Parts: sequence; C-alpha cells; structure tokens
Amino acid sequence: MTTSEIPQSRLAHYPVTFFAVVMGMGGLTLALHAAEGAFGLSGVLSGLSLLVTLGLFAVIALAYAAKALRYPQAVAADWHHPVKLAFFPAISISLLLLATAALPHAAGAARALWLVGAVLQAILTVAVVSGWIGARAFQHGHLSPAWFIPAVGNVIVPVAGVQLGYLEASWYFMSVGLIFWIVLLTLVINRLVFHDPLPGRLQPTLVILIAPPAVAFVAWVQLTGEVGAFGRILLNGAYFFTLIVAVQMPRIVRLPFVMSFWALSFPVAAVTIASFVHAGATGSEAHRLLGTALLIGLGVIIAALTLRTCQAIARREICQPE
Repeated sequence: MTTSEIPQSRLAHYPVTFFAVVMGMGGLTLALHAAEGAFGLSGVLSGLSLLVTLGLFAVIALAYAAKALRYPQAVAADWHHPVKLAFFPAISISLLLLATAALPHAAGAARALWLVGAVLQAILTVAVVSGWIGARAFQHGHLSPAWFIPAVGNVIVPVAGVQLGYLEASWYFMSVGLIFWIVLLTLVINRLVFHDPLPGRLQPTLVILIAPPAVAFVAWVQLTGEVGAFGRILLNGAYFFTLIVAVQMPRIVRLPFVMSFWALSFPVAAVTIASFVHAGATGSEAHRLLGTALLIGLGVIIAALTLRTCQAIARREICQPE
C-alpha cells in the first residue's frame, strides 16, 4: 500500500518511531540507577523516571494498538516500508528496558516483562532479518544505523536475563547481537562512506552507532562477571563512536525536528551506563567522572527532546503523512 492510499487520519500516521521515546526514557532510568549506585544515593530519581517511562509506554503502546485495530493497512504499510521496518523491534526493546529498570523494585513484574520482551525480540529479529534477505529488494539508500535495532538490539536481553537466571538464553541473544553488529557495522560504514549522505530525517540515527558496543559491554560484564580484554574493546569502541558523533552533532541539531531525533537519547544513556559499570567493576574514578559528565549531557538531551516534541505536538507537526 502506498502512502496516498492510507486514510488521512492522524492516528493512521501514528509513527512506530514513537517507541524510541520509551527507549530514551528507559535508558535515562537505567543511567540514573547506575549513577545512584556509583555515588551511594537513594533510588528516588530512578524510581520516578521508571514511573514516567511506564506511563509513556502505556500511552504510546495503546495508541499504536488503536492504529493497528482501526487502520491495519497503515501498520502493514509501516511493516513493508524499507526504513520503518527497522523500528518495530523498538517495541520489544522497550519492554526489555522496562524489565531491567523494574528489576530492583519488582522482580516478578520484571520477569514477566522480560519474558514477553525476549520472546517478541526473538520473533521480530527472525521476521525482520528474513525480510532483509527474502524476496524484497532493498537499495543502499534504505540502509541506515537504525538497522542495528532489530538484530543488534538482542544484546540488551542479557542485561536483565542473567540476573533473572536465563543464562543460556542470554548467551544466545548476545551471540546473535554481536554477529549482526559486525555484519551491519560493515554495511553501514560502507553506506556512509561510499554512497549518498543520509537524508535529513535519518541523520539523528547516526548516534545509534554508539549503542551496540556500549550495551554489549554491559551485557558482557553480566555474562562473564568481569570486564576483561574483550569488554575493554567494546567500551572503548563505544567511546570512539561517541567522539565521532560529537563531531557531527552541531550539524545534526540544526536540522528540522522529527521523531527520529529521539534516537539521540538511548545511545548516550547506554555509554553512560557502561561507564558507571566499568567504574564499579574496576574502581576507576576516571570512568565514574566520565559517566557523570555523560549523564549531565543525557539530561540536557532528554530535556531538549521533550521540549521540541511538545512544540511539535502543539504545532500539529506529528502524525502527518510523509
């Protein structure tokens, strides 16, 4: 179905990319929790952030469910869209982040969220990757760092999965995520270097380059119980991509606001958490200070994104045909 055939209703054009908001807020919640642990603070801020994130997930999920019920053809169009397809696993990743954030407060609820999120992530990974290599023809212009979300997003599963006792399942998801990180990183760098620049709406997805090694580092420490040489490679890879993105950021923030700007939030949260995890595992004061600086930056990013989103909603610039 083409865009012109979709009903001209704001609900019909409700974007699946809204789940990136939940990912960003979930990342902020976990970053606050990591900072509280690093400085011996109470969990008040992370607890409040968790409640806000749960509320946002409920609202966004209900709205997209309403779209699916009323305009299933619009959801089908999203699924068959070469770019939007990659954002569907943001739903399962949101559940996994909520499970991880809820674990210190309600282990039973966290387990239920994790199980649903892990199963959904496994299904969506197979479905999306099968779509990539199936009968559909993708062009190099369709590729963006957002393609990391479906397959490489699997590395999020072990962060709570190990603590919940699902060790072998966690190793499965970690293996899939790391293998596809290597494959997709090669493809994405090739696309960025040798082909046309990303269109403006996808420029913010460059920040996603930070997330895979940062989250994989946290998962690696959970799985092995130590940082180790491979963990340091992952963490420093995340720092390198953070520097690359920092150079590009002045150009990105001048672009017109779209919901894909929320892609800025979770990767910064991931490298913040990774810094605090390394500090806790090794006693590195430098990494604790770096994590603090990154957390401040994350707070500024979330505040700016929230303001610009509210302005876009007030101007009725959201949920418009593309």
